[in-house]
Amino acid sequence: MLITLRLRNFRCYPTLNWDIPAEGALLYGSNAQGKTSLLEAICFALTLHTPRTARMDRLAMHGCNDFGISLDTDNGTRKLIWQQRRLEMSVGGETRRDYTDFLADAGPVVWLGNTDMNLVTGGAEERRAYLDFLGSQWHPAYRPALLEYRKALKSRNLLLRNPRHTAATLRSYAGLLGRYGEVLCTLRAQLLQLLRPHICQHHLAISGGNEEVSIVYHPSTELPLEQALEQALEADERAGFTTVGPHRDDFELYIKGRSAAEYASEGQQRTLATSLVLAQSGLLQVQTGHSPTLLIDDIFGELDPARRRALLAQLPADSQIFITTTHTDWLQDTPAPLPLLYIKNGNILEA
Repeated sequence: MLITLRLRNFRCYPTLNWDIPAEGALLYGSNAQGKTSLLEAICFALTLHTPRTARMDRLAMHGCNDFGISLDTDNGTRKLIWQQRRLEMSVGGETRRDYTDFLADAGPVVWLGNTDMNLVTGGAEERRAYLDFLGSQWHPAYRPALLEYRKALKSRNLLLRNPRHTAATLRSYAGLLGRYGEVLCTLRAQLLQLLRPHICQHHLAISGGNEEVSIVYHPSTELPLEQALEQALEADERAGFTTVGPHRDDFELYIKGRSAAEYASEGQQRTLATSLVLAQSGLLQVQTGHSPTLLIDDIFGELDPARRRALLAQLPADSQIFITTTHTDWLQDTPAPLPLLYIKNGNILEA
């Protein structure tokens, strides 16, 4: 459980000391007041990841080159200090120098946002990011393999853009990419298999229908990755980047056997996207034995009352839940599920 959040120079918060309600909170207020930044701080403290940016310097308050996050939990205080492009991490007062070590006892996190529709209608990078965010919390081998693969991929791509590169130097990366890439592909296929029943369950509950949902994983190659890299060597040299591997994988979603991206209605697509994210919660709870922290960013105002009530009914009762919204009109037909707090200019006020 999350107990207290303290911030320094984080986004729009020069300082903050927030005693977090045990059940979570419904945070409302106008745009650009700091609602989503609170969710982002919690997410980063628990996962070292935020859906809003891949750059840590963007988390610092404008004009600042450092930030700090301290999150008290029932597993101890998680502390992060970023300064001069260096991140210092500690848990319970003990320094953690390794990302995996820092994340080991963090507890699972699920983020639902207003861009989740991209999981259905957007590009493959959106769906890979979904798998990577979940996979890094689900399996201890996922995040190390992902980091090592990305490191080798970056080096190979830099080499491909160097006119003095040789085929031999390119082949020297094939072993690394093959080793870690095969781990990623295997784990992603297993992950989607485990997710399927959770996605179907949530989709059925929210839609109130009997639409059959299916998922098909599309790896970029059916060959062993080292062999595929060898075959693609000339194509990679012409393109100037690596054209095969897990960084090119995708999965496709179907409703009643038809592509959801091409044929589903907007309501069906939104329901499917929400089901994909909620499925993370069910899977993580089963796999880790812990209820995930749910971070829900500005989606309730976009749902019709029936789907809104159905979604609220699907949220795990024993999770700490944080919801942001720009207005509370929708609460007229849906009772407030959490303590209501008003956010204005980076201040947290009782409603």
